[in-house]
Amino acid sequence: MDHTEAVGWGWTMQESPEVSARRSWTRRVLGLGFWTVTLAAIVGFLGFLGFVYSLDRFEQPPETRADGIVAMTGGAQRIGDAIDLLAKGYAKRLLISGVNENTSRDQIAKLNPGQRRLFDCCVDLDYRARNTIGNAIETRRWAEQNNFDAIIVVTSNYHMPRTLVELEHALPNLQKIPYPVAATIDPHDWWHKPSVARVVFTEYLKFLAVWVRTRFEGDPERSSVAHLISGGSPVKKQLIAEPIWR
Repeated sequence: MDHTEAVGWGWTMQESPEVSARRSWTRRVLGLGFWTVTLAAIVGFLGFLGFVYSLDRFEQPPETRADGIVAMTGGAQRIGDAIDLLAKGYAKRLLISGVNENTSRDQIAKLNPGQRRLFDCCVDLDYRARNTIGNAIETRRWAEQNNFDAIIVVTSNYHMPRTLVELEHALPNLQKIPYPVAATIDPHDWWHKPSVARVVFTEYLKFLAVWVRTRFEGDPERSSVAHLISGGSPVKKQLIAEPIWR
């Protein structure tokens, strides 16, 4: 084969086989990189669609009763729904996990004035958890302390998949019944509401990270990742003279 390169009107120069091979190799690498990135983007987008359309858009009663209910903080609707489930007899105790250390029992009870008696007898507050990993750890401690075999999990619909992965990792032998709160956002609105798309896509990335992490991680209480994300050890409640468990 004649390896030539045009340098002017009617002039050509010989191209060495090494240069030609180098260019061919570079084109192959760039082509492979392009198709790899394209395939990864397509798979990622399809995974995102699967994640979005697996989220519940409407709240439904739990499939069955349980020993306890766990509500993750992050929205008043979550706590209100969990209290309603407790009042309807779906479980005998409720844990509100991740309560701000400056928030008292009375302040939470005032948000649900009709259920004050339940707060006095059957609601436990967790002030230690700072994130979803902490929620799972504190839920495990609470469930083991009360010898529970099944719990109802109350959190936002978009947050439920990641929560269940964390709880399954921390409590593989405990039955977990999801109760997704759908009042916050409709995930199917992602394609024409940027704010919804941002929330759901961010949660999708967090879900993937948690799924990968829990495949390789042992006990979450000894997790260096959990320690790093939490910024240190779980916070201890000191500002309010009330034990974590009642």
